[in-house]
Amino acid sequence: MEGRSIDPNSGTIVLDDKLLVSQTPHLRSNESVSRIMLDVIIALTPAMIGSIYFFKFNALKLLLVSIISAVAFEAGIQKLFKKDIKVRDLSAVVTGILIAFNLPANAPWWIAVFGAGFAIIIVKEFFGGIGHNFMNPALGARAALVASWPGIMTNYINPDGISSATPLTVLKTGGGSLPSIQRMLIGDIGGVLGETSAILLLIGAVYLIVRKVIDWKIPVIYIASTCVMLAIFGVDANSILYHVLGGGLILGAFFMATDYATTPVTPIGRIIFAVGCGLLTALIRVKGSMPEGVSYSILIMNVFAPLIERWTQPKVFGEVK
Repeated sequence: MEGRSIDPNSGTIVLDDKLLVSQTPHLRSNESVSRIMLDVIIALTPAMIGSIYFFKFNALKLLLVSIISAVAFEAGIQKLFKKDIKVRDLSAVVTGILIAFNLPANAPWWIAVFGAGFAIIIVKEFFGGIGHNFMNPALGARAALVASWPGIMTNYINPDGISSATPLTVLKTGGGSLPSIQRMLIGDIGGVLGETSAILLLIGAVYLIVRKVIDWKIPVIYIASTCVMLAIFGVDANSILYHVLGGGLILGAFFMATDYATTPVTPIGRIIFAVGCGLLTALIRVKGSMPEGVSYSILIMNVFAPLIERWTQPKVFGEVK
């Protein structure tokens, strides 16, 4: 039969090279990187508009500085490394937006510059550029910023410009009053730029799912796992709702835990990754000293992603182990 031959020594059927394919998954797509990144920018636009509405010039300043810095750092480092300059793929723009979304509204502009430089140069380009980074660049930058300037990164203001504790801090310490669920949904609360309005983030998330840019399983399983673990740890139902709507869980689950380069590609691996993120988020929030856990949970699971992928690879057809 055409495409096959008989090995004269063993008598087994041998497939010709043209019939050999790589291991699953096999994707056929007309989407370019720039098209995917444009979809992500579109999905983040409602939350960007919301952050500017609530925090006015502070939010606009941080967004512009972060985006411009990320693009400039990417062009500069690629030129220095004598690589093709690929800022037109819009990935640096997405990284810049996500860095700004991880900053308090009253953060100084240079914090955004440092975060963009760390994300683009250290986390992304030093490891080979887009698709080769071992962790989400924006979250890597946030971790570096929190470690370097914890006072700045944990000083939040509400839309009125008054310093206030975030809802998760109130739950953690027991001091202060919680905002209403309605305010949590709308975004009229203190926190980083990207965690304020749950509704606007979910609008963007639905867009990405409809466009098939992200797989709904990772964020949904992530959030569900967080809720289950919080309940196991004794958190009451009303407080669990605050945990879901606050602290960047929706932002992290839909926009950062779904990063192509840092999550497993196997179906079972994605489930393990999502459950791991949920378990760690709940563990850090309830048992740890910090009220927030999304950033570190995703970063830890990013590191384990290659190992998870290796464990969950399906057996190749015809391979004898």
